Amino acid sequence: MNLQYVQGEPMFTNTNKVPKQYSYLTQNIESDVIIVGGGVTGSILGYYFSKHNINTVILEKHRIGYCSTGVTTSLLQYELDDNLNDLMESTTMSDAIRSYELGVKALSEIECFINENGNNCDYRKKDTLLYTSKKLEIKEIYEEYRLRKENGFDVEFIDESNNPFSFDLKGGVYCNNGGAQFNPYKYTHNLLEVCCNKGVRVYENTEVVKVNYENSGVLVETSYGYQVKSKIIIVATGYNTELFSKRKFGTKTTTFNIATKPIINFSGWYNRVLIRDNNDPYNYLRTTEDNRIIIGGEDINFVPDIFNEKIAKEKYNILEQRLKDMFKNIKDIEVEYKYCGAFASTKDNLGFLGPDPDNNKLWYCLGYGANGILFAVLGGMMLSDLYLGVRNEDLKLFKVNRFDN
Repeated sequence: MNLQYVQGEPMFTNTNKVPKQYSYLTQNIESDVIIVGGGVTGSILGYYFSKHNINTVILEKHRIGYCSTGVTTSLLQYELDDNLNDLMESTTMSDAIRSYELGVKALSEIECFINENGNNCDYRKKDTLLYTSKKLEIKEIYEEYRLRKENGFDVEFIDESNNPFSFDLKGGVYCNNGGAQFNPYKYTHNLLEVCCNKGVRVYENTEVVKVNYENSGVLVETSYGYQVKSKIIIVATGYNTELFSKRKFGTKTTTFNIATKPIINFSGWYNRVLIRDNNDPYNYLRTTEDNRIIIGGEDINFVPDIFNEKIAKEKYNILEQRLKDMFKNIKDIEVEYKYCGAFASTKDNLGFLGPDPDNNKLWYCLGYGANGILFAVLGGMMLSDLYLGVRNEDLKLFKVNRFDN
């Protein structure tokens, strides 16, 4: 992801010190796998490939954990961007339900990592809420609740009669332990610390400028002229894929976020759950371990290399006012950070995992949609297995060419 895709002062990279600086590449090296991208996706991949003792190199063109990792809210939920019935134009109900189940599996994987390696990233399991404040949408929200309930998810339906929140809620799907949150910058560095101890080599400020596909594998050329030779290359570069493919992977928008100064009392925010409304585009809210609030949304069409400060200011003001309107009992809301970044979505709300249909040495792990981090976890699991010759049937949901017709 190019730096022009991120604007403002992202909270996570501005409130954390750099725990480790990685060197840039200064010699020609060989590896079995090259992962291009040193953000949260690349670090997740590195972790899973290291678990299988696969010789792996991570190359990051800028600084580790910056760019898109710095602007993600890390509001992790198993559900997708659209409700189940809204996905029927682009997928089947069974596949949509399966993607929910895979989201639960990815959440469990993250918790396992925390349990094994310590909570060094402010991880916390969370309940989640999907709600509407519109009477016309009550049936839609109830249908989402019904479908989840019938398929074994731990959910409750809430309405005006049992609303535990201070804001207007006509209907909501309350999901017990349906999500999690953490600090994505700390999580990225924690993953890299673990996988480097298992032999993964990481280089930042090392841009891949050319990729050559040969009979024996892949040869990449990096800035300053050094080369890396490997068997395959995996693209974990988020929205910046032009060097590797001309394929249009998703629809890009710009999403806006604000983060407050620490709050004293979260009155009216039941259990400090993760919140998403049913608007289009939707708004999303979470709290942090140091008692801040993050609210995001107000997406607009993405325009490369153009940043409209007037529009951004308007969006930040809208988010601030929406937050204050929702939680009128929280009197000390004061915005400290304002930032925005690119966001990509697909018709079925899923990312792209697996080999290029025309080049088996070129693989992708692109976590598009709101569940990008969970898709990256699934990608780490399934792609490391695939490298060892074990194909997971669920990879078909994320096929790179599934929209080619």
